[in-house]
Amino acid sequence: MSVERIALVTGANKGIGFEIARQLGEQGGVVLVGARDEVRGKAAADALAGRGIAAVPLRLDVTDPASAAAAADAITERYGRLDVLVNNAGIAGAFTGPPSEATAGDLREVYETNVFGVLTVTNAMLPLLRRSAAGRVVNLSSHVGSLTLNADPRSPMANLNMIAYQSSKTALNALTIAYAKELRETPIKVNAANPGSVATDINAHRGQRTPAEGAAIAVRLALLDASGPSGASLADEGNVPW
Repeated sequence: MSVERIALVTGANKGIGFEIARQLGEQGGVVLVGARDEVRGKAAADALAGRGIAAVPLRLDVTDPASAAAAADAITERYGRLDVLVNNAGIAGAFTGPPSEATAGDLREVYETNVFGVLTVTNAMLPLLRRSAAGRVVNLSSHVGSLTLNADPRSPMANLNMIAYQSSKTALNALTIAYAKELRETPIKVNAANPGSVATDINAHRGQRTPAEGAAIAVRLALLDASGPSGASLADEGNVPW
């Protein structure tokens, strides 16, 4: 990709998303700072611009199809294409009890952002990505969404049972594979990034890694060359089993 790369990061006003935007911006091109809150999005873009990064705020509520369509229209009018889409926006949800006490509403709350939001934004941006010489889609997943790791009693996931969040990341993995299948005959690559246990608002900052460390794998997948994989789930340490 050229230095004129156009990248959009959703949920980029803080945490891992902000770090992805920063690290991508340091590689050149324009970074669109997607944020539901316009004030916070502008503050984040201004902070990045203060570091010499070409950062532009973009209002984007991933749960609102009209917002996604408006964002795509704005990108079309200003740039005419999109080279990188990082679907970073995500929530853990309010429900923390056992699966037997969960409601459909508890899952729906999380799926609206973590699954349906990714579908909505990806479909809105896909015509723009098709105009890129080498489009890249990166979905922020998690080790906790791996069915293989969750089913293994020896795994660190064995005693973790956050049904809404974990199953949403499993569903996101399925979306990643589905888009990779559809786009396998195109230059567009679609992969899942697993940042590890990162200290962010989503876990009350109890993670072991910094946002900068967690962002690294997403940035690497966003900048893949033509020989890179598509339909893969990767972390810094390598492949993460589905």
